[in-house]
Amino acid sequence: MNPAEHWDRIYAARSAVEMSWYQSRPATALMLMAKLGMHKEDAIIDVGGGTSNLVDHLLEEGFRHLTVIDLSATAIATVQARLGNRAGQVNWIVADVTGAALPGPFRLWHDRAVFHFLTEPHQRARYMATLRNSLPEGGKVIMATFADDGPIQCSRLPVCRYSPDQLAAELGDGFELMAAHRETHMTPAQIRQTFIYCCFLRN
Repeated sequence: MNPAEHWDRIYAARSAVEMSWYQSRPATALMLMAKLGMHKEDAIIDVGGGTSNLVDHLLEEGFRHLTVIDLSATAIATVQARLGNRAGQVNWIVADVTGAALPGPFRLWHDRAVFHFLTEPHQRARYMATLRNSLPEGGKVIMATFADDGPIQCSRLPVCRYSPDQLAAELGDGFELMAAHRETHMTPAQIRQTFIYCCFLRN
């Protein structure tokens, strides 16, 4: 089964509120965006948006240039149906971000839990090539992965866990670590998962 088929099956089997990563409000991401001084006219991409309601909240706050990319057409269709007429205000991309040609440049690259699924160095190198091609100098990144004491797999797939320093090393030269925030996420099944959110500036 290829990755797109795997994720389509995951999203077809359960509703958004049943997913282990579900948040009724993506409070940490919204807080970090505010701290980074994002403006309503800034172009923002949500990488691996899945059925997250981050895009709902950004639309409600008045952000006008939003792109969501995900491998799963099923996930994208679910969010579009949820948004109704507002879905037309978002640029939707069904693709693998490690090989996608994105309609950048973006001022903010947000990724909650895609990067930690890239367990092979060549996958991470392709991801970083897409990121570098899409984010100009002065652009910002919010990257969230399982923390170094977090789960070792998710949705039956292995993951990589990171500390802030390890994540900074992965992004490499040209990215300055601005802030790190540790979050304990409680899944719908009441299982605790530790995440690390890191903010970077492309310089």
